[in-house]
Amino acid sequence: MGRRVLIVGGVAGGAACAARLRRLDESASIILLERGPHVSYANCGLPYYIGGLVEEQRLLVVRPELWRRQFHVEVRTEHEAVAVDRARRRLRVRELCSGREYEEAYDALVLAPGAAPVRPAWAIPLPGVFTLRTMADSIALRAWILSRRARRAVVIGAGYIGLEMVENLVRCGLEVTLLEKEAQVLPAWDPEMTAPLLDELRRRGVEVCLETCVSGLEPTTDGRPCARTACGRSFDGDVILLALGVKPEVKLAREAGLEIVELGGIRVDEQMRTSDPHIWAVGDAVEVRDWVTGRWRLAALAGPAARQGRVAADAICGRPSRYRGSQATTICGVFGLTAAATGATERELRAAGIGDYEAIYVHPLHHAGYYPGAKRIHMKLIFSRRDGLILGAQAVGQEGVDKRMDVIAMAMAKRATVFDLEEAELCYAPQYGSARDAVNLAGMVAANILRRDLEPASWQRLPAAEALLLDVRDEAEFLQGHLENAVHIPLAELRGRLHELPRDREIWVHCALGQRSYYAARILSQNGFRARSLPGGLLTWTLMRQAGRTPLPPEPPSRPESDHRDWAES
Repeated sequence: MGRRVLIVGGVAGGAACAARLRRLDESASIILLERGPHVSYANCGLPYYIGGLVEEQRLLVVRPELWRRQFHVEVRTEHEAVAVDRARRRLRVRELCSGREYEEAYDALVLAPGAAPVRPAWAIPLPGVFTLRTMADSIALRAWILSRRARRAVVIGAGYIGLEMVENLVRCGLEVTLLEKEAQVLPAWDPEMTAPLLDELRRRGVEVCLETCVSGLEPTTDGRPCARTACGRSFDGDVILLALGVKPEVKLAREAGLEIVELGGIRVDEQMRTSDPHIWAVGDAVEVRDWVTGRWRLAALAGPAARQGRVAADAICGRPSRYRGSQATTICGVFGLTAAATGATERELRAAGIGDYEAIYVHPLHHAGYYPGAKRIHMKLIFSRRDGLILGAQAVGQEGVDKRMDVIAMAMAKRATVFDLEEAELCYAPQYGSARDAVNLAGMVAANILRRDLEPASWQRLPAAEALLLDVRDEAEFLQGHLENAVHIPLAELRGRLHELPRDREIWVHCALGQRSYYAARILSQNGFRARSLPGGLLTWTLMRQAGRTPLPPEPPSRPESDHRDWAES
């Protein structure tokens, strides 16, 4: 008789583990327990079911009967694991429909309980107040919206789920207010990269209230839910969605005496084994190593959960697979924009004590500028000053963001450097990209810094800098708006006007997007001047200003929306 494996929890991690186990061991007895009615469903699609884009049945990935017929896995839905007897290797299970409890023996136990939505003490249960985790949650929320003919919604929390739900509630025809206690949407990101998302939300009619801390919920006189803030404001709606993040579901593991660590997740090794050699854990409930910083982290993502499930199955079957850690590659749609990231942010690097890094900004078009429909991508690349190792990237744009971030994520997984991005041979035709793709461009700018061909200046330090500020844009651009005290010499005139510039003072050069200032800095440095280029041009400056990241001089320039002269195809 083969090994007996019990898996607690389905969806990504548990389901992937069960399927992989069967492929590796035809003789194993595999029982998958799920306390909900659905064992394998696309939980990342729940906001789009609420928005009416995806039908309920399309979210069901593998039904219990298919598990039995195709994988010979016994699936028991609406069965809850309530206790683990580690000494006897027994799992106590409750059948929810009857309340009957029974025991199951195991040779290997896999815990995939997932994570639960954060619900603070002030978030008292009220009609019309929802969280979103399961199919049942989404069905109840959509039914409430339709039955009450809801017209107004309040979303609390501007993370990934919050932003996706804002879009889909607007799609349902609701007026939406978004409340976020931090000073930016997507609080996990570097702030300047979120500025386009905030613009897009407000352009679409969403009321966004940042630095707004909710302190309580209460019903209005007509019975609708209302969010009360610490500063005394109130926001009512027909529906309120709590999108405050998630916390690991570890009650079963904690009561079993398994090691639970500082972030609240289950501690596992590289094979997803817990502190008990016969118990594994995968998915949102575990802490894993961060691929970049090496610190422990929580990573509530479907892709990593599925890979962890496969690793656990390999380990149970004696294979030497290892989970290398989480790279935190994420993507989110916000109306007409796509926001994607991989690796570490500057904030995470600083928290990990890593300071030897550089960040650059580029704003290229997603395909050749001369081909109709070119859209700009705002991209930030973070890399090691020591060896050019890629540490992280973030990008926002209307088109082509996912493609570029996938390339960088794969490069990071192979421990590539910015020099590898510089030389990457990527697909090119005018409707798809440029001869110098956005990924190449980011690599080139970073490589120029490491080769000392480009000395970067700092927008954050600009107000206190004693350097001369040189604007090398054309005259028409300069007249539309410019930084206070900037000296204006168009790039085409620079060589003939070098005598106007000081040699005893640093010169910080800028343009619209960054390329012309690089050319100018090269001219100046080769003529004996001490020159630096402000990264990403005035468009980066604008994003930082919107994010409140840097103190700024008066008279801000207008945002350069259509300057194709910088980073044009060559």
